[in-house]
Amino acid sequence: MAERPRRGDQTILVLTLLLVAVGLGMIYSASGVMAHKRFGDASYFLKRQALWLAFGLVCLLAVARTDLNTLRRWALPLLFLGTLGLVLVLIPGVGVTVKGARRWLRVGMWTVQPSELMKVGVLLYLAHYLAKKGSRLTDFWRGFMPPLVVVGAIVGLILIEPDMGTAAVIGLVALGLLFAGGARLGHLVVIGLAALPVLYLLVMRVAYRRQRIMSFLDPWSDPAGSGFQVIQSQLALGSGGLAGVGLGEGRQKLFYLPEPHTDFVLSALGEEAGFLGTLAVLLLLGWFVARGFAIALEADDPFARYLALGVCFFVGFHTLINVGVITGLLPTKGLTLPFVSYGGSSLVVNMVGTGLLIAVSRHRPPI
Repeated sequence: MAERPRRGDQTILVLTLLLVAVGLGMIYSASGVMAHKRFGDASYFLKRQALWLAFGLVCLLAVARTDLNTLRRWALPLLFLGTLGLVLVLIPGVGVTVKGARRWLRVGMWTVQPSELMKVGVLLYLAHYLAKKGSRLTDFWRGFMPPLVVVGAIVGLILIEPDMGTAAVIGLVALGLLFAGGARLGHLVVIGLAALPVLYLLVMRVAYRRQRIMSFLDPWSDPAGSGFQVIQSQLALGSGGLAGVGLGEGRQKLFYLPEPHTDFVLSALGEEAGFLGTLAVLLLLGWFVARGFAIALEADDPFARYLALGVCFFVGFHTLINVGVITGLLPTKGLTLPFVSYGGSSLVVNMVGTGLLIAVSRHRPPI
């Protein structure tokens, strides 16, 4: 008789729910004043995030109960659908443009971000490729380059939107998985060096990106312009001190820190909950990644192992870049803090990531 799957990992589920709970609380606190002014409802963003959360939980449970072979079969179809979404976004009149970037598709009263959904497609594709053809990775042209060409094309479409943050994360995750799959370090270095002039052109030939770099190096050179967001973020973190000014009592959300419920939600948290509250959230995220790595190491199926590693890489890189941006250690990128920031597509994709980890944990070999 076939062995029944084990119970899914409960730790990763509890960590996810804790992070989401913190996110809902901070979204309400950070966006309440702005939401009341814009929409006459202080709970506007909280309600929308709660609806996305409900959908995300359904996705989490569905993915967690999905057999690994079924996930493997979905790798290429999802990659194709994700690519189609990225192409549709670029069509004038179809893609929704916000602040000069065309990154969204409108579905009824909602907007979805195909580049976020593509993270799942890329992850499934790379896990499938490495499990099937990982032995060829040491061959530069026959094993190493094919997945890079596929991922490179996807990254190129995302850069056209433009969305350098998401493109960078997908690229980093791809290189991380290829390295974990046995790719030669020399090949990775060659690709990294080849990408440098492209990165230089992408940044220095575009005025607003060049200005972001200048503001990153010296935000006080333009404190009311390009350096405003980083300065306000640092003021929020600094004014929070050790224990914070109190939940709901933050001042930077009063139209000083732009969009404090999205990419800079950790700054709002740092002001209201202080260093201790910020550290607690980062420890939860670190625990999530560490637990995910443990699940990957326990997996006896290569596809499952790379799948779990990819989820950890996505959450880990997102967190590191987000923290780097709000503290001024990295230029602004527009990346959310996993599970905590406002954003429906991002939240659903993160919930799917948790579902993938639970699915992998259900198929671990018995102890």
